[in-house]
Amino acid sequence: MASEEEMIKETFYISHGTPRMTINKSVPARSFLETWKNKVYSKKPKSILVISAHWETQVPVVNAITHSDLIYDFYGFPAPMYQIKYPAPGAPDLASRVQELLTGSGFECVLDKKRGLDHGSWVPLMFMYPEANIPVCQLSVQSHLDGEHHYKLGKALAPLKEEGVLIIGSGSSVHPSNNTPTCNDGVAPWAAEFDNWVEDALTTGRYEDVNNYKAKAPHWKLAHPWPEHFYPLHVAMGASSENSKAELIHRSWEHGTLGYACYKFTSS
Repeated sequence: MASEEEMIKETFYISHGTPRMTINKSVPARSFLETWKNKVYSKKPKSILVISAHWETQVPVVNAITHSDLIYDFYGFPAPMYQIKYPAPGAPDLASRVQELLTGSGFECVLDKKRGLDHGSWVPLMFMYPEANIPVCQLSVQSHLDGEHHYKLGKALAPLKEEGVLIIGSGSSVHPSNNTPTCNDGVAPWAAEFDNWVEDALTTGRYEDVNNYKAKAPHWKLAHPWPEHFYPLHVAMGASSENSKAELIHRSWEHGTLGYACYKFTSS
């Protein structure tokens, strides 16, 4: 158990967007992530659990490794992007604790002792915590299941906050298919309408609506034709407690259709 000073009341959902932000300083979300410790969250957590959109499995899997080898899970990008390092220590003890909490809540959970960090983790973390001195592990998403499943995953993981663990869901608030036309004049109306709906639902505490977004949200099929970038939000939301307060802490866009909205959930 962490000391009172080490206990954490916040969970976060961040939109990591394109890995090109590692070399492109013009991506607005990069500047936001670079101000993380000064403007968003100054406390240094004991360890970090990232729920990454880029790890999809049939059942929850958590990586239990001692070192964080990087996975360059993108193709056709400039060569320097494949040379980037983020040598954060792994968090095998945290991984075992995640497995304990999830199995104790009725979930199956598997330990993976080989997999490193994919870009859903290391790209944002290299700007948020550039010193790479905080132990990190990842938890997968189950794209074939629903928002309620991921919300319940988050609820099972909530005790980690009392142990000094920072829980971060990493996806993209709006993540259309590659075939969706971009918008050269501001933000595509359908994308803005979906993103605004999510903000309103979260900030007014309508978490059940977010869990059931396929019945409630406008244009969800365009915004998330595949749900893997949205479900990390549900985990962060579930881990925050039902009476938590949600706050939009960043919003920007790329090509008028890729959304970078980020949220902080603060438990009472």
